[in-house]
Amino acid sequence: MDPSLPVLNASEIVSTEKRVRASELVFLLQVSRPGLWSTTALFYLMPLGRADFLHSPTLWLGLFYVLFPLGFLLYGVNDIADAEADRHNPRKGTFLFGSLGAAEQLVALRWKIAAVQIPFLIIFLFLVGPRILFWFAALLIAVGLYNAPRFGLKSHPPFDVLIQASYLLVFVLSSWLNQVRQLPWQTFLFGALFAMHSHIFGEVMDMEPDRFSGRRTTATLIGAVPSKLVIAVFLCVETVMVYFFFGDLVITGFLGLGTAWFLLDAFLFWKNRPYTPTEMRLFMWGWNAAALAGMFWNWSVGSVLHARHVPGL
Repeated sequence: MDPSLPVLNASEIVSTEKRVRASELVFLLQVSRPGLWSTTALFYLMPLGRADFLHSPTLWLGLFYVLFPLGFLLYGVNDIADAEADRHNPRKGTFLFGSLGAAEQLVALRWKIAAVQIPFLIIFLFLVGPRILFWFAALLIAVGLYNAPRFGLKSHPPFDVLIQASYLLVFVLSSWLNQVRQLPWQTFLFGALFAMHSHIFGEVMDMEPDRFSGRRTTATLIGAVPSKLVIAVFLCVETVMVYFFFGDLVITGFLGLGTAWFLLDAFLFWKNRPYTPTEMRLFMWGWNAAALAGMFWNWSVGSVLHARHVPGL
């Protein structure tokens, strides 16, 4: 026998183990949806305005939590519940749009989600106090209501859209951790509308795989063009709100352009035609660029921290 053969076999085994570990790390990272990190960070930083980023370890701790452990919970449970539909989704298996796990990975994901939450529950209990238990309870209720088999709101329009207001829990957590006052109700309403129109856009991109798997969403129920018009209506309301309540012409203009874009999309550009994977990637990169710009603008101006009085409201 060739004496080098066992060495080669051992080397191959080590190399295979390294590839498996790397593949598992990629999967776990994809579960947390890095493509949505900028939007989540925008929500987390919104209550903070011109925060001192360099000398606030609690700020960074909370930011890390909402990006990875929170995303790991929200989207991990979603990946487990949507395993069948995701097999037909060309967006999945990427950092932008989320994981495409094998059956054994999804089974193991359940305990990994729980394991990641426990240290932060303990740390936040020390930093925030017992009220953080209510925050985690609200989070778990929202996740359960959305993903429950058969009765989950994700398959019952329009509740699949309305439940997205639960993302406002990020506002609450940020204010508690960083000891700043809660945002005004106008900002909460703006954040809820923003989360809802963002979700509908995701449903439009997922229409084909959702229909193939038999899943009912607002987008599959009313169609692509009406869904885009609903997004335009949401954006129009957000535009008016920002102008009257916060007087920020930059955000007002950006939202106004978004309204015009979806109207053009519905009536002139794509209409009912599905987006290609390349187009969806471009949309997501543009979305992330806009979110990063929003973070910088919020830090520079902080216009949504204080609402103006509007007579009659």
